[in-house]
Amino acid sequence: MTRPCKIGVQLPEVERFVPWPEYLDLARRAEAAGYDSVWVGDHLVYDLPGGVTRGPYEAWTTLAAIAAVTQRVEIGPLVASTAFHAPAMLAKQAATVDAISQGRLIVALGAGWNRREFDAFGFPYDRRVSRFEEALAIIAPLLREGRSTYHGAFYDVDDCVLDPRPVREGGPPIMLGSNSPRMLGIGLPVVDSWNVWWSIYGNSVEGFAGAKAEVDAVMPAGRSVEATAAVLVTVPGGRGRVMGEDYDAKVTTVRPDDLADHVRGLADAGATHLQLVLDPITAESIDLVAEALTW
Repeated sequence: MTRPCKIGVQLPEVERFVPWPEYLDLARRAEAAGYDSVWVGDHLVYDLPGGVTRGPYEAWTTLAAIAAVTQRVEIGPLVASTAFHAPAMLAKQAATVDAISQGRLIVALGAGWNRREFDAFGFPYDRRVSRFEEALAIIAPLLREGRSTYHGAFYDVDDCVLDPRPVREGGPPIMLGSNSPRMLGIGLPVVDSWNVWWSIYGNSVEGFAGAKAEVDAVMPAGRSVEATAAVLVTVPGGRGRVMGEDYDAKVTTVRPDDLADHVRGLADAGATHLQLVLDPITAESIDLVAEALTW
């Protein structure tokens, strides 16, 4: 029996320090275990409980390295903040990673949310959605058509040419990392898929179905945009995520024994691709959850 939808896994951000060789081993392990995709967060720094400040590896450099040591899995940021790079440069980075992976990149984009990292690294935090709108208007035509001219309030590009072009025909698929009304209004006419984070929809099938119904209600006529979702999976030994998510008892606990049924429920509700967020995220967790997803 085939899987009801694609299933990926998110690699560690700041849950613990992961030496670089181990990080690449986790990516290889996910591919060997049969996952369809591997994802990395695009963040810069977090203030964690206990007065600890920690940052993950830079996302696009990391994706390039993962692309070079894997052969089959799709890869992507979950999700890339358009505020961290000039839009045309972000498209250039994406095209390069797409080439390294030979067409396995998914370009998931968002406006960012963690003010701490904006302030720390000197990026403007104000009018993030308006900045995202202009960035998407530059990035999408560059990835899909190879050329863009745009003059806006925040960004200007004049006959920008993206060469070499992405390997994937028509450019890598673009995912919107939001289900907020204004972001949907900007993204749905353009993107190939949208994503909702587990703490936003409550990590439940019912919560996802409700979020998807809201998105479907504002879908532009004639457009087909796939629905995707991150899923928190609590593995034995999990101690809860400490990365800024605000969740409590309202969030459904999903364990490996429940996961196959949970995935079927999400697929029946319309999800086409899931990103599993494992707690804890270790090599053993990757293998354990893969075994639970054998159909």
